[in-house]
Amino acid sequence: MDFERLVRVVLEGYALDPRGLHGVAHWARVFENGCRLCDEMKVSRDVITLFAVFHDSRRANEGHDPEHGSRGALLAEQFRGQQFDISDADFERLQFACTWHTSKKYHDDTIIQCCWDADRLDLGRVGVVPDRRFLNTSAAKQKGILDWAYGRGAMHVVPTWIQHLVDDQSLPGRNNDGSR
Repeated sequence: MDFERLVRVVLEGYALDPRGLHGVAHWARVFENGCRLCDEMKVSRDVITLFAVFHDSRRANEGHDPEHGSRGALLAEQFRGQQFDISDADFERLQFACTWHTSKKYHDDTIIQCCWDADRLDLGRVGVVPDRRFLNTSAAKQKGILDWAYGRGAMHVVPTWIQHLVDDQSLPGRNNDGSR
């Protein structure tokens, strides 16, 4: 799956600044957090790749927006079969993970756990240290992973492999000077 191509297509309808708190750099850090968790937990990366892009893809604002996960899940449904393919079971996981990532705390499915933990591990971007009590996986609770992810979020690290896209002034919804 081509993460960058998918990001570009999703950004065509993204309402916020792609460089904002819930934008492309956040999606990339969630992806990297999730890949690390999936590897530790020995589960497939397919769902986390899609979750990273879709979970905040249809936010209406950077603040309180309780329906944004459902809208992201709906967008994933619209793109399935055109922009990506995934098994029915994994698609159900993706839909659930996106829809409930801000309102539910725990789940029994390890893949959904990895999705939610990958997002929560990036709370450093808003100055919040993730609380181990609200993390699902043993991997996310490891001090090394928790510190690594928090530090990257707090420093607003943009992974080098996606930096060119974050800097791209031609992205939809942005003026030439980077403003909306």
